[in-house]
Amino acid sequence: MKDWLSISESQLESALGKALGPNIDSADLYLQQTQEESWMLEDGIVKEGGFSIDRGFGLRVMSGEKTGFAYADHIALPAIQEAAKSARSIVSAGGTALVKSASRIIAPALYPAINPLTTATDIEKVIFLKDLDLLARRIDARVKQVILSLSASHDLMMVMNTQGHTARDVRPLVHFSVRIIVESNGRFEQANAGCGGRDGYECVMSQDAALSQVKRAVQQALRNLEAIPAPAGTFPVVLGPGWPAVLFHEAVGHGLEGDFNRKGTSVFSGRMGEKVASPLCTVVDDGTIPGRRGSLSVDDEGTVTQKTVLIENGILKNYMQDTLNARLMKTKSTGNGRRESYSRLPMPRMTNTYLLPGNSASEEIIASVEKGVYAADFSGGQVDITSGKFVFTASEAYLIEHGKITTPIKGATFIGSGHEVLKKISMVGNDLKLDSGIGNCGKAGQTVPVGVGQPTVKIEGMTLGGVSSD
Repeated sequence: MKDWLSISESQLESALGKALGPNIDSADLYLQQTQEESWMLEDGIVKEGGFSIDRGFGLRVMSGEKTGFAYADHIALPAIQEAAKSARSIVSAGGTALVKSASRIIAPALYPAINPLTTATDIEKVIFLKDLDLLARRIDARVKQVILSLSASHDLMMVMNTQGHTARDVRPLVHFSVRIIVESNGRFEQANAGCGGRDGYECVMSQDAALSQVKRAVQQALRNLEAIPAPAGTFPVVLGPGWPAVLFHEAVGHGLEGDFNRKGTSVFSGRMGEKVASPLCTVVDDGTIPGRRGSLSVDDEGTVTQKTVLIENGILKNYMQDTLNARLMKTKSTGNGRRESYSRLPMPRMTNTYLLPGNSASEEIIASVEKGVYAADFSGGQVDITSGKFVFTASEAYLIEHGKITTPIKGATFIGSGHEVLKKISMVGNDLKLDSGIGNCGKAGQTVPVGVGQPTVKIEGMTLGGVSSD
């Protein structure tokens, strides 16, 4: 840490103390340095490459529901002192006070404290992408375009608050993605896949990790060539394991974040202890899974992350909390205070959110459907937090006919309400799978890395906005 932060902790404590005064509940200081790089290969040629370093701090002062915030894109003691005064003046005038003696937050190491950018040479990264381009084209002659990308970030952070807590973390993150475009008889289709995690480049540059994603994208794109228009109507829907949990992440997860519930704008507001889902459903948010994209040793307020049961056997048990909303709701932070960077305020955000497995085999679930739809992958969607209503588009889906997965379909749009869908879950598989490490979550203009997961799930009756009438 000394390489990027030359100011002593005692000097930082003194500067943060200038934020305190009458009517001030608390203040915190977040310092960060991030190195990022990215490579993009299109049809065997390196088309883009980038490298950046960003360094700065954000200082927040809280008084009741009011928040004062100031930040700068450099780290210097005079700037921090001035930011403390400015942030304090936004919420309340007052004199200088001392921060409590600092105590270090010790958290489990969920990922190695390395700089992933240095775990492979530039030549190795380019060769890796070029080899995958060739491998993709050898899979099938109908592959016409291959777009590959590789990226990494090295994030150093330190957070200090007026309660006397200081925490530090070194956060590596790598990501690989592939887009495949295929063509047959003038018809073009495409598919995307990827993987990643909190480690060095080796976790994505191994042939098993990357090649499996390339093969998956090629196979999905080829299936789309054979896909027929999706039917419209109401059908039983089976969601495959892993990434399809993004539907619950958006349609349910955001509604369980503390700020929406404190303000009464979530469909789950004021429903603690009530039945909000099928008794087969237990949903957790877990920031402690080693190496996962959404995991953090400590959150961006310095709170140690944890595994929080949100819904247990259909009963609402907890909301995800940061320190501000937890204080106002008279509870404790769950380690879900997250921010995109030092220039943004923290807020309650998901980490790795998933549905726990049940007792049914996936084959049994599919066999129970006489006529319905199997969704294996989603490309995106929208949700209204207040009503819970959502619209999601499947990038890979199939008809289920007489208990078997049959014809691939395209243009399948799933329409519903998150809390209503939870109640319609009638079977939960025993095949829990987490996503491959590709998730990003947006909220209030901030994007953070997340993870999702679920086993195979059957939903009784879901509206499908297809392109052909049933």
